[in-house]
Amino acid sequence: MRREYRSASVVPAFSGEIAPQASTRVDRWAVGRIQQSLASAPLRFVLWDGFELPSKTGAPVATFLIRNRRALFGWLWDPALNFGEAYMSGAVEVYGDLVTMLEEVYRASDSTPRPWWLWQKSNDLHAARENVHHHYDLGNEFYRIWLDREMNYTCAYFPTRDYTLEDAQIAKMDLVCRKLRLKPGERVIEAGCGWGSLALFMAKRYGVSVRAFNISPEQIAYARQRATEEDLTDRVDFIEDDYRNIDGECDVFVSVGMLEHVGLADYRTLGGVIARVLTDRGRGFLHFIGRNKPAPLNPWIRKRIFPGAYPPTLREVFERVLEPQNLAVLDVENLRLHYGKTLEHWQQRFNDALPRVASMFDEMFVRAWQLYLAGSQAAFTTGSMQLFQVVFARGASNAIPWTRAD
Repeated sequence: MRREYRSASVVPAFSGEIAPQASTRVDRWAVGRIQQSLASAPLRFVLWDGFELPSKTGAPVATFLIRNRRALFGWLWDPALNFGEAYMSGAVEVYGDLVTMLEEVYRASDSTPRPWWLWQKSNDLHAARENVHHHYDLGNEFYRIWLDREMNYTCAYFPTRDYTLEDAQIAKMDLVCRKLRLKPGERVIEAGCGWGSLALFMAKRYGVSVRAFNISPEQIAYARQRATEEDLTDRVDFIEDDYRNIDGECDVFVSVGMLEHVGLADYRTLGGVIARVLTDRGRGFLHFIGRNKPAPLNPWIRKRIFPGAYPPTLREVFERVLEPQNLAVLDVENLRLHYGKTLEHWQQRFNDALPRVASMFDEMFVRAWQLYLAGSQAAFTTGSMQLFQVVFARGASNAIPWTRAD
């Protein structure tokens, strides 16, 4: 259920108390340009002195209150970056449902990729650690507030829409295992294991042994504690190290939610790691956020939420990770609507716990994460983002399923 932060029906009467300085003709031209860039979206714009541009396409789904000139011209100059900056600081307020507003914005926005100079560079070892620390080391307690009890921070799988988040995350982990046809006694390497839920699930439910790699100290510590509590330390080894240092052999290679953090420039390196560790009859699984056509991640999200992240196209993954190593694609599925549903659950839990989150962080952090979660849901429901699952195997191996019947 979507949460409305403020109803459009209770927008205050705009008057001089918001800002003493009246808007100028240039200010009104600027807000008109912003409205024109979103011409098909039913949105209402109001400046600090009460100047208003009503929706041109029917009843507005939301109203923007722009509180000062700096926010106005920042938005005009670079909307992809500066709208988020203005929203998190409170310089722009949204009256109405945040997800609905963002869905309309995504549908109306120009989808032309941003300049190549804004594309991500290589994530070397130092950059990778800094990026992970920025996002994942915010404290396990923060994530425990709004994730499921298994601490899965990736797309869930909803066999039916009425599944709870807990059940859908278990269904996702089981789906991964079934797609890989895991068998007792097999050796699995997991790259980017998060808080360890999938590694523990694979060992416990499917009888495999797992070596799981991650460079987040907080996540690894949490995962090791869980392995001890569940008496699985003999079957699951959580290793605090970068994927580039993975060695040894495995029957199965798994990566769920890590590829987005590798970076396009390092895909061939990842492919080389997979080829180095897989046995001749080995197979693998990649689960990642992607796009239909190449484009960098939103710059505000890169700056404030996910530094160094890049959502690839299938072609980029095939050409740079799999094809150079003669790894054969066996199955591809897109679960983007399932990620939209997952984010709906996360948002509800996050917003239900706002007082607790606010006690841990400042107001700007809270607003930034509200925008990030709402924007992510809108990206998946409008098709701006995809969620791909790819199963692959050694190109010459015949140890592959005959049909999808199982």
